[in-house]
Amino acid sequence: MEKVILGIDPGTNVLGYGLLKVEGNKLSVIDLGVVELQKINDTYVKLQKIYQVLTEVVEKYCPDEMALEAPFFGKNVQSMLKLGRAQGVAMTVGLQRDIVIHEYAPRKIKMAITGNGAASKEQVDAILSKMMTYEHQKYLDATDALAVAVCHYYQISKPQIPESESKTKAKTPRKTKQTWAQFIAQNSDRIVGGNK
Repeated sequence: MEKVILGIDPGTNVLGYGLLKVEGNKLSVIDLGVVELQKINDTYVKLQKIYQVLTEVVEKYCPDEMALEAPFFGKNVQSMLKLGRAQGVAMTVGLQRDIVIHEYAPRKIKMAITGNGAASKEQVDAILSKMMTYEHQKYLDATDALAVAVCHYYQISKPQIPESESKTKAKTPRKTKQTWAQFIAQNSDRIVGGNK
């Protein structure tokens, strides 16, 4: 079954997006890019630009699902608010078109791609470029967005435990802890000076 996942790395200076095509277990890049916002001074005009570009991307590629990097909790509250607004605009684009939306923490995304939650953007790009062919971008925010889409693919492709099995496992009684007296009684031959 074919699926298209739109990954987004929200930002108010540079917003990255990456479109991942999933065919069975095969992954390929459909498109990759950024929305450059550094030269726009007005916050609301930046948000409008994000909305316009992502709307065009969604209308062109019709993604089935959207995966976003969740804002990380930093010391700078203003930066977090700005990032949250950019993320909110991206979500709005998806919600208006009934696209299923998922969020992932930055560490989880890096861990999924590189096995290291503190990996650099360059390390993420290096691993992804070994997995798939794509045109390298001026900004690594584009490959960060692709990483979000790949992370989401890994999450949805994990085999799920059937409900009947999980209920069975839940009912399995736990082993009760043995007291020393019970252990000694059952293993007297193993105790120095014990009964033989």
